[in-house]
Amino acid sequence: MFESAELGHKVDKKTFKTEVPKLRAELLDVQYDMLQKKEFPVVILISGVDGSGKGETINLLYSWMDPRHISTLAFSAPSDEESSRPYMWRYWRALPPKGKVGIFAGSWYSQPITDRINGDMRRSELDGRLDDINRFETMLVNEGALVLKFWFHLSKDGQKTRLKALEKDPRTAWRVTKESYERLKTYNQLQQVAGHVLRVTNTAHAPWIIVEGTDDEYRSLTVGRIVLEAMKRRVNQEGLQRVPVAPPIVHPIDEKNVLSELDLTQKLAKQTYETQLAKYQARLSELVRDPRFVGKRSLVLVFEGSDAAGKGGSIRRVAASMDARQYQIVPIAAPTEEERAQPYLWRFWRHLPRTGRAAIFDRSWYGRVLVERVEGFCAEADWLRAYAEINDFEHQLSDAGAVVVKFWLQISADEQLRRFKERQDTEFKRFKITDEDWRNRDKWDDYVAAVCDMVDRTSTGLAPWTLVEANDKNFARVKVLKTICERLEAALKDDDGKTTEK
Repeated sequence: MFESAELGHKVDKKTFKTEVPKLRAELLDVQYDMLQKKEFPVVILISGVDGSGKGETINLLYSWMDPRHISTLAFSAPSDEESSRPYMWRYWRALPPKGKVGIFAGSWYSQPITDRINGDMRRSELDGRLDDINRFETMLVNEGALVLKFWFHLSKDGQKTRLKALEKDPRTAWRVTKESYERLKTYNQLQQVAGHVLRVTNTAHAPWIIVEGTDDEYRSLTVGRIVLEAMKRRVNQEGLQRVPVAPPIVHPIDEKNVLSELDLTQKLAKQTYETQLAKYQARLSELVRDPRFVGKRSLVLVFEGSDAAGKGGSIRRVAASMDARQYQIVPIAAPTEEERAQPYLWRFWRHLPRTGRAAIFDRSWYGRVLVERVEGFCAEADWLRAYAEINDFEHQLSDAGAVVVKFWLQISADEQLRRFKERQDTEFKRFKITDEDWRNRDKWDDYVAAVCDMVDRTSTGLAPWTLVEANDKNFARVKVLKTICERLEAALKDDDGKTTEK
């Protein structure tokens, strides 16, 4: 894979000085075109062996383009805060918005490569992480991003020569550390692991570009030209590049579905409700204070449901079981301008809880396959691919220790109408009813179809849906609390079993 980057590629200084002014002018032009349109971000990954010119290239891109619209993200070992959240959390937070360029010096590839070389990650674990990365990059491209991945290569002798040259120059000596020479000893392992990583993640929509790092002028001019041509093509491209990821929707011919078969007549008498409510609130309070939860787990609760189904009331009963410092309620409405400039999952990654904490989402990322689908706020290709992207997202949460509990609260159309009228006629409840709620009733069947597809495609073993019969608020609230307690207890019991096996 690296043979063509060991041929001694060079560009003489005269050619370099002649070409650079024109290249800089064109880069600035296309950068301003991209900034004006704000249709897509540019994500540039700079990776490679030590001494291959990664830092110098980043500095050149800053000097050749307008640095006000570029951000550089350098990642080393994760901090305690980053370690207490899913692996990709810190990279999601660093994604550039539309119209901007983000340069990643050290990226989502760095830690898996290092862990594999050090023997801290098995080959199967590495391949699992690379599958996650491929799907992540597919999502970025489908959301409109231009992803450019550079690997700067040096032969082993070339790296040794390069490090010595840097060390002799007072201006660059600081870049060479003891660790640089230590990593030289693992050069062969790096090439083996990096070769595998690059091969597995060299996709059509986000291919790797291998650049020989021996000659500064060659490397700089090559990268500059590739960035320019890629940005020009993307600016002039009509529409988004689409990477198909979802099969078509198939509907049952007998019209039975997961909602039509719910028994909405289930009820709890007031006395039974109060007894059960106190029981499960106390149980949940103990579980979230359990040292096993505080030290290793987090809780992500998702509340979706028909309008007026009682999500707010259920959330309040759950929150009453926990210390207010331990949880965050995240109400989800239409995305802001800042959020629209990012992939749609970005605003949810921001609110993920750290270990020992809980996040309660009042509506969630499922808006992509519900309201955005039904109201036509996104293209069919976008909501179709969202099923797989959401499953990946939730599985990453589970892999990081989060217990993901998802509720759909369902009421009948008649009960919804009764509650709408009650809200309209009650002074202190009027804020709960809007013109949009009434409009949504006209699309009841469309929303039912979307919910059934959502449940079929995103109810997984790690993050199953719980359908809640919510015509009776007492029944619904107790079922929600009981389900959370059972899921948490099962997770903690599973952790005990794994500890015993070790």
